[in-house]
Amino acid sequence: MQLAIEQAKKCVKDVPIGCVIKKDGQIIASMHNRRELDDDVTAHAEILAIKEAQKKLGTSRLKGCELYVTLEPCPMCAWAISMSGISTVYFGSYNQQYGAMGSMINLPLNPNLKIYSGIMEEECNKILEEFFEKIRK
Repeated sequence: MQLAIEQAKKCVKDVPIGCVIKKDGQIIASMHNRRELDDDVTAHAEILAIKEAQKKLGTSRLKGCELYVTLEPCPMCAWAISMSGISTVYFGSYNQQYGAMGSMINLPLNPNLKIYSGIMEEECNKILEEFFEKIRK
């Protein structure tokens, strides 16, 4: 999760969300939110990391991969995670607006997907709080 937090800190104009995907203990993808930077509503950290991992592995199926993300995935990202075959998700902050892995919405995700929440939650919350304080000034 620490690497996902480091990715989140790379965000400039975007909500600071970072994502890392590992397979067999090795990092295969590491991205941050680029929605505003790329002017692309789908450029969420999870989507970008999934695309990078698929390219690196040469397959759309990410079975056996673990995804670490600083904020609970939204419905779009949760569905992409589920459809990609990722085995385990670890998220930090709970998404009280659009959380789709238990907070606000419960999508019918892959029943084999394991979800662990609140990982380094304090650190993940702090990054988000600092970002929103800064833009509200």
